[in-house]
Amino acid sequence: MLEQITPLIITFNEAPNIARALAKLAWARRIVVIDSGSTDGTLELLKQYPQVEVLHHAFENFAVQWNFGLEQITSEWALSLDADYEISDALTEELTSLAPAEVIAGFAAPFIYRINGKALRGSLYPRRTVLFRTDRARYKMDGHTQRLAIEGEVRPLRGAIYHDDRKPLARWFASQQRYARDEAQHLLRSGSNNLGGLDRIRLIGWPAPILVFLYTLLFKGCLLDGWCGWFYALQRLFAETMLALEVNDHRLRADDPSRAGLPPWR
Repeated sequence: MLEQITPLIITFNEAPNIARALAKLAWARRIVVIDSGSTDGTLELLKQYPQVEVLHHAFENFAVQWNFGLEQITSEWALSLDADYEISDALTEELTSLAPAEVIAGFAAPFIYRINGKALRGSLYPRRTVLFRTDRARYKMDGHTQRLAIEGEVRPLRGAIYHDDRKPLARWFASQQRYARDEAQHLLRSGSNNLGGLDRIRLIGWPAPILVFLYTLLFKGCLLDGWCGWFYALQRLFAETMLALEVNDHRLRADDPSRAGLPPWR
């Protein structure tokens, strides 16, 4: 099965992460990396791995970037990975023994969140379909991020993927500001009737930050993970607060007669 899988990674200034991700993919004959202009040493690191093929593609959005990468894959299966993902040994062993029937189009893996190498007891990171047949899947934008549209049955995997992003905190803050703006536009354009439970709460514009903070600390057990748990909970609090501020900012601008006719986000 491993011979039928091509790992696909998209990168932009991922020097703090990419070596750890690639170290767990030594079994791959070919790894496709789509880079959108890295300047931090990522490209130099990638040159150390002979099975890595780097392709350069200007970033438009995540869906376009991932779909461009899928077009470069010739194997039957793609393994879609962020640069801060590490495949567990258990998952590699599981992939080796897979023998999927034709009706199965993909597999979804659970995630274990790490903060600087320390695994948390729980996180808000959901299962994600990471392994799929390349001819049955395409990415679409959904708010600030991408969503995989797949034709066929998706089965769960037992082996986990570790999520461990070690890029500077300032980079994370900048990303969250952009994500919050995109997500707020998505929520407001969709309307509450077309949203799930959590997104409806986010659309209200204030309860989500408080609820997510408490849920992460207490229900997910991050309170017991020491400073790493607090760090993660505060990250989630900040991300939800930024989103709530963007939603409320839009409403305040819409109610301001002096801004009549101007775009909601400037």
